[in-house]
Amino acid sequence: MAKLVTLLALAALALFWWRGRAARRGSTRIAGAKRGAGDAGVAGVAEARQLLGVAGDADAAAIRAAHRRLMARVHPDAGGSAALANQVNAARDLLLREIERSGNN
Repeated sequence: MAKLVTLLALAALALFWWRGRAARRGSTRIAGAKRGAGDAGVAGVAEARQLLGVAGDADAAAIRAAHRRLMARVHPDAGGSAALANQVNAARDLLLREIERSGNN
């Protein structure tokens, strides 16, 4: 499980770096055109599920538990980065909103 969390964290960091590189080059392409202000760093539901490591049928409790486990590793107070913590928070928020929208509490 620790290897999976580490792999997901590294993938998120690589994605963050790649997006920053594209922005520095003046790219006008924005991943996730429907992104809200609170979703900075997460392009969509699939990416959010992958980042948190939850299945497509995960309920709100499973999403919150996955978020809690991942934040214990990536939080700045635990030696992680603020950017990665923001991505993890955005992934949680996006998935919880998606569940609310679909009515599957």
